[in-house]
Amino acid sequence: MAVRAVRGATQVEADDRDQVLEATRELVSAVLDRNDLRSEDLISILFTATPDLVSEFPALAARELGLGDVPLMCATEIAVPHALPRVLRLMAHAETPKERGDIQHVYLRGAVALRRDIAQ
Repeated sequence: MAVRAVRGATQVEADDRDQVLEATRELVSAVLDRNDLRSEDLISILFTATPDLVSEFPALAARELGLGDVPLMCATEIAVPHALPRVLRLMAHAETPKERGDIQHVYLRGAVALRRDIAQ
């Protein structure tokens, strides 16, 4: 079984705790569903948020989904002047039999603009 990285991102309308948690739950769920992953397949998830999002840790949403035993970390994206605002990103590392080319990276809401080439 290989270790693969799965990327994903979503955008929220405002720096609002409920919006951050809802959007992160949606993103994590979509990453797991589209890649046939279960919590026991996950090695870790790194979450980042643009500097304009400070109302809540995105990792809390993953904990609320039952990923209590998966190592999670949150960080701030670098403040690039032309970057898309209010974006939550994740990189999940998982064990999966899928080939690298079969991994489905997930870009939701306004974050589709980040990777139109691979957005699902």
